Amino acid sequence: MSEEEGGFGIVLAEKFFGLLIMIVGALATYFTFTSFNDLGAYTGFFGFLSIVLLALGIFMLIAKTE
Repeated sequence: MSEEEGGFGIVLAEKFFGLLIMIVGALATYFTFTSFNDLGAYTGFFGFLSIVLLALGIFMLIAKTE
């Protein structure tokens, strides 16, 4: 019975951190592509990293923990 209670906490933590990472990735994507003049040649690099964060957050939200 304690496994079920611990499992719920793990699932909740995974969903929470997935949501947090998704929000950070979305904000990073927004600020990267709205300030592309200031970033210059690094826009693609930071854009790629922020999209990876966004995809990781989405993956953590839809993944099923067993």
